[in-house]
Amino acid sequence: MNNKKDTVHSNQKKAVTKRLRLGIIYGGKSGEHDVSRCSAASIAEVASKKYEVVCIGITRDGRWYVQNAIHIDNHPSFGKVLAIHEHGKWAIDTSSSDGSLHLLEKVTGEEVIVDVVFPIVHGTYGEDGTLQGLLEMVDVPYVGPGVLGSAVGMDKDIAKRVLMNANGFAIVPFKTIRINEMNPQNKQKILRMVERMLPVFIKPANAGSSVGISKVTNKGIIEESLSLAFKYDTKVIVEKAIDCREFEVSVMGNEEPVASVVGEIIPQHEYYSYKAKYLEKDGATLAIPATISKSFEHHLQKAACTIFSLLECEGLARVDFFVEKKTNILYFNEINTLPGFTSISMYPKLWDCSGIPYTKLIDTLIHYALKRHRRRKKMVGAFLRLKK
Repeated sequence: MNNKKDTVHSNQKKAVTKRLRLGIIYGGKSGEHDVSRCSAASIAEVASKKYEVVCIGITRDGRWYVQNAIHIDNHPSFGKVLAIHEHGKWAIDTSSSDGSLHLLEKVTGEEVIVDVVFPIVHGTYGEDGTLQGLLEMVDVPYVGPGVLGSAVGMDKDIAKRVLMNANGFAIVPFKTIRINEMNPQNKQKILRMVERMLPVFIKPANAGSSVGISKVTNKGIIEESLSLAFKYDTKVIVEKAIDCREFEVSVMGNEEPVASVVGEIIPQHEYYSYKAKYLEKDGATLAIPATISKSFEHHLQKAACTIFSLLECEGLARVDFFVEKKTNILYFNEINTLPGFTSISMYPKLWDCSGIPYTKLIDTLIHYALKRHRRRKKMVGAFLRLKK
């Protein structure tokens, strides 16, 4: 009897101590491929101390490769990045129904199973709802907003239009241009429209990390700046440039989101460009926490949580604001549904200042992912029982 009890106790102990298998999906086809690999390296190094980490790299042309270990490379501009070793022919097993992600190597038959996914693929084909839709279809829990929140948050035009109809949120004046409108009959009219708005920012509607963005102060570079933005999207935003302070708030949670302390971006150049964010050591100063009154901090935190919910976000996001220096008007700038996640990125730094260090932050986001998945499973189960 005692031996049986010991055996049962031993098996229970093994079950308790079994580590959760965390799949980190990174890389991707967007212009933020290297940024994603940088974020993934930080997550993998820290998470591997607690979780069984499975690295799943996506190449620039969209091919998936399961890595046999955590391989860190040194990038000349980004520092540590998670490597993508291209070996095997991997496919997702859609026949499984156990709430896990099953990946199969088609030649050897090797199977890799993941319990929860951290899809740290910034930009298009990762942050825009496409990857989230795939993960929903194979019924695996994942960190971050779902399909709708990701798609709406990624599209600056749609996000601004949604919040323009929500009481109390000011939006910097902007115009949307689609690539088909840049035809010979319409082109000059559009160029004159942009000229009347100068100075402006011209940016792709669906891109992040300031990829493809230009600040335009004279009419001579309008057409060139539009062409650059159209390299990254078929829809472009032309936004009035204002003299402002830039504030950011990290948000996490599901039905009841919470906000971090407020941070301020103080660019050392004309604006917070891709180069200033990632390629220049002194491209900007991060004031964490921002030097603002407590009442204004609470106002920004409340606004960030409201926007998070209005745009149907869950898990995590970073909400960015402008405050015009001359008028003190608060403007919504954008929401980033999969923000940079290196140890020095704004999102984790704001939480660290709020009392939640990087390791605990990863644990908390995984908790929200699993909790949301359980809730949805219950709803599906209730629907199936009703159908019977």
